[in-house]
Amino acid sequence: MEKHSPQGWLAASLLLTVCLAGCDRSDPSREALNSEMTDDRPANTNEQRPEPPLAEQRDHVVSAPAGDRNDPWYWLRDDERADPDMLAYLEAENDYTETMLADLSDLRETLFEEMRSRIKEDDSTAPYFDRGYWYYTRYETGREYPIHARREGSLDAEEQILLDVNELAEGHDFYSVGDRDVSMSGRYLAWLEDTVGRRQYRLYIRDLATGEDFDTGLTGLSSVSWSAEDEVLYYVENEPETLRSWRVRRYRVGSGEPGEIVHQEDDTAFYASVGRTTSNAYNTIYLRSTVASEMRIVEADAVDRPLRVFYPRQRDHEYRADHLGDRWIIRTNFEAPNFRIVSAPLDAHAERDRWEDVIAHRDDVFVHDFDTFDEFLAVSERSEGLRQIRILDWDSGESKLLDFQEPAYTAVLGTNRDQSAGTLRFVYSSLKTPKSTWELDVESGERKLLKREEVPGGHDPSEYRTRREWATARDGTRVPVSILYHRDTPLDGSAPLYQYAYGSYGSTVDPSFLTSRLSLVDRGFVFAIAHVRGGQVMGRHWYDDGRMLNKINTFNDFVDVTDHMVQAGLVDAERVFAMGGSAGGLLMGAVANRAPERYRGIVAHVPFVDIVTTMLDESIPLTTNEYDEWGNPGDPEYYEYMLSYSPYDNVAEQDYPAMLVTTGLWDSQVQYWEPAKWVAKLRVHKTDDNPLLLTTNMEAGHGGASGRFRRLAQTAMDYAFFLDLAGLAETEGQEDT
Repeated sequence: MEKHSPQGWLAASLLLTVCLAGCDRSDPSREALNSEMTDDRPANTNEQRPEPPLAEQRDHVVSAPAGDRNDPWYWLRDDERADPDMLAYLEAENDYTETMLADLSDLRETLFEEMRSRIKEDDSTAPYFDRGYWYYTRYETGREYPIHARREGSLDAEEQILLDVNELAEGHDFYSVGDRDVSMSGRYLAWLEDTVGRRQYRLYIRDLATGEDFDTGLTGLSSVSWSAEDEVLYYVENEPETLRSWRVRRYRVGSGEPGEIVHQEDDTAFYASVGRTTSNAYNTIYLRSTVASEMRIVEADAVDRPLRVFYPRQRDHEYRADHLGDRWIIRTNFEAPNFRIVSAPLDAHAERDRWEDVIAHRDDVFVHDFDTFDEFLAVSERSEGLRQIRILDWDSGESKLLDFQEPAYTAVLGTNRDQSAGTLRFVYSSLKTPKSTWELDVESGERKLLKREEVPGGHDPSEYRTRREWATARDGTRVPVSILYHRDTPLDGSAPLYQYAYGSYGSTVDPSFLTSRLSLVDRGFVFAIAHVRGGQVMGRHWYDDGRMLNKINTFNDFVDVTDHMVQAGLVDAERVFAMGGSAGGLLMGAVANRAPERYRGIVAHVPFVDIVTTMLDESIPLTTNEYDEWGNPGDPEYYEYMLSYSPYDNVAEQDYPAMLVTTGLWDSQVQYWEPAKWVAKLRVHKTDDNPLLLTTNMEAGHGGASGRFRRLAQTAMDYAFFLDLAGLAETEGQEDT
């Protein structure tokens, strides 16, 4: 897709209302605009604020089987990203945001430099061993992107750089490496490149022996995996209109042809990806919808054979399998809502009556994942909301959990590629404990710290406190809350609250460490993760109770967590702030409509706020795959339910919190026009004087800016926005933090 930028268009004056059709588009220069403003203007002084942009309203009917709706801002949608009126509006909003935040520029810069200073610039990951090489990723001082490298046989061997992403990114406003895979011989590297931010990748191959690169010319891809032969690999191409990963090809390097189609997924609810088993003995195609999955397998050295179905798909059956010696190890939710681990003979994987329990189903434990070893099995599971690791000995059949001491933490499986190893890599973190990579000797129980995230300038976990709270939702459900605060911050109702949640797709936001949060916590904020329904923190039922016709539970849980934090006397009711992104941005939009008085400010990143219109349009990426998450609005029951909470459709004549909304012009997951339309509608209907700001990254997609430092600028903007609203923008206390 060609990248467009506005040509010959300037943002309309921010001192006048923006009218994008039939208006005079002459624009004073930024310098002239700035000269009309005094440097000492308070950030939120209404009398001296510029007028916000107002997008023109143009009648447009969105049809649905259950009824039609008028959407006067539908015109902001332009699939080509080229409409000059639309681009002018987005640029005007960007200018308005920068003007409104002009007096916070010093604070934003301070926050940015502070957060950057906590990133170890010349850092590297803990190396892992795979097929004769030690692989790792490292960063160099001052450089935005990673360098992927390896050493043969020993960590003392000479370094070989696989990809220097800094070099690849030169000349690009946005650059991202997607999937990558080293051939089984170790000679060739295949990688996917995105220079727009739309996650439609181009395939390149590098001969690691000569350093020569080969551009395959294949674009619009999503994943790649080598067979046992250096000349043959599998890749997934996306459907051009919906961008759904749907077709798998077996490609012969240098053939000049795209390769034979080995699978085409015609069920629009399913997405495809390719990979290999940990043993490297089988290539796999993994097909997944919201509620079902299916694997296809073929021996990695059988490059001319058709793939066969591992176990036929069935609605509400999800599974994943890995090969170990003479058997398959399978995670399945057949007759096991929280999943179980079973084994099957190598040639009987499609015979479910020959599946035998390894880890039986438990009502109070959710099984996330597993890693297979010759001597033992490592299982990632969740109990009482905490992510834990269980080790099962194959010989004795006995299993045990690894023990950790903190009240709220995350322990997950690390990178384990060698099935013959007697050690397990795992990663431990908490809200106050930096990410730590450990190696466990399974036989002796000895743990060895391989790598702990270093915080330049020092980080003392004893300076911080973590705790878990249980908030009672309005229907009586107990909702867990993970909390971080500085030891000097009293939980007596005087501290501001930053509350975060996601709450969709069964995705759980675990209590792990993030250095950027310290910039708020050190300034007196209480940070809280509300583990609302729609995730899977308490098991599969937690997800089912927060999707489809139960989705409103997600929104209620979030508000009820806020009420608990306030009513328990932990935080200041007048300084409660909320943040969420993507589907969590939908949550922010719903909360803003339903309980605006609870929140002083809200940040919504790439928010999915126009759910009904989007889910009615099957041409938009992700739509058909998500009917089992949100429902199909073609069905009147789901249409009415979705319409009852859709943030865009429920904007009302009422006061709203101060709001900062972000989007990316090239976003393929939540299209830019959803946040843009939402803000345009809010501007017309809201009855308050609180700031409403929209910022669009004109060079990026769903993940925002590329590069490890550049993305901190958005976080600095978020934090400055909240600190100002909390009355803390002028009381830095930098010497003490």
